[in-house]
Amino acid sequence: MNDGAEMLEAAGLKDVHTYESEYGFGQGIHEMGTARMGRDPKTSVLNGNNQVWDCKNVFVTDGACMTSAACVNPSLTYMALTARAADFAMNELKKGNL
Repeated sequence: MNDGAEMLEAAGLKDVHTYESEYGFGQGIHEMGTARMGRDPKTSVLNGNNQVWDCKNVFVTDGACMTSAACVNPSLTYMALTARAADFAMNELKKGNL
């Protein structure tokens, strides 16, 4: 915090004030990369259909399957992943596999 204020002042900003606040719910979320999608259950949490390797009736269709992010909003990608996973799950359910 102090280093940040010092850098801002060095850049020419005036009246820089810092403050500390307590952690609030939702301030430290990790929307991407915590449930990697892959081809091998030894190195990933999800298969190519966003299905959890070790729990076949669980699908993760948010950004957790992505290991990195671009500079744009990925909402449409999340929607596409969800539609694909839902279609796969429905077909597997009809076959009696789920």
